[in-house]
Amino acid sequence: MSVDTTTETAEQSDIERLATELGEAIVESPVYQRFEETKAAVEADEEAQERIKEFEQLRQEFMLARQTGEATQDDVAEVQKAQQELHSLPVMAEYLDAQDELTARLEDLNRAVSEPLAVDFGQQAGGCCQDE
Repeated sequence: MSVDTTTETAEQSDIERLATELGEAIVESPVYQRFEETKAAVEADEEAQERIKEFEQLRQEFMLARQTGEATQDDVAEVQKAQQELHSLPVMAEYLDAQDELTARLEDLNRAVSEPLAVDFGQQAGGCCQDE
């Protein structure tokens, strides 16, 4: 049984074109635009950037302490407090809300793409013969 490579190539081109169009539509969507705007606002906000640096440093110190078995509950509480303070900044809260909204929309799109394939495209398309 031979495969018509011209037909196969045309079908693949159509699929790639549709995938590109989907990506472009996502980028142009209000939910994605809001995400990009709030991300840019966080990146431009000096206080947010300073708190992000502080949080990341605390988190790294905690991870190192945890690896060496020296992490304490106080360390956990300190990291959690720093994260809460960071997330309480209005610019950061807006960004996290936009991120959650975008994630939910992308999960909806993943389900829509995956449904006719009978596979969770986003999670299992790269795997083979996985037990469910």
